[in-house]
Amino acid sequence: MPPKTKITKKEILSASLSIVRESGDAALNARAIAKKLNCSTQPIFSNYSTMEDVKADVMLTAKQLYRQYLEDGMKDALYPPYKASGIAYIRFAKEERELFKLLFMRDRSREEIKEEREEISHLLQLIASSTGMSLEEAYSFHIGMWIYVHGIATMIATAYLDWDWERVSSMLTEAYQGMKERYIKREDE
Repeated sequence: MPPKTKITKKEILSASLSIVRESGDAALNARAIAKKLNCSTQPIFSNYSTMEDVKADVMLTAKQLYRQYLEDGMKDALYPPYKASGIAYIRFAKEERELFKLLFMRDRSREEIKEEREEISHLLQLIASSTGMSLEEAYSFHIGMWIYVHGIATMIATAYLDWDWERVSSMLTEAYQGMKERYIKREDE
């Protein structure tokens, strides 16, 4: 009798990501993973204590993929770096719809939400240096832009909108310029 093929943690995570990408996070369970890997559920629980541990690894991997989108997007010379971060966020929503929903459209009522200024400090510096705003003003400005960008991304992730990149870019420019003008007028008053 040939030895059984050992299913690795990496294979389980890959199958889990595939399930989430195809059917959303609600479809992720031990049976679905086992079916995807053509095995029993035993290897899953040999590698992970609980399904919550599997889901935590899926969440961590989705965050890493999202951060890679941002990093790659901000290197794109087609857009200024701050705008490129918004384009990358929307691109992630379009190309990784279910992972976007998992990260940014889940119920967070039972989660502790922490302000992550340190994580966005480079964006705040970009805003401050290009507009003359203080870091505090840049933070408020960024929150307003993020709400706008998130709205577009959400509508794209849910297939409500199917805009081309030229339209997305134009809309972001208009929002940026309008908000910037409002902040500058506020300083003049």
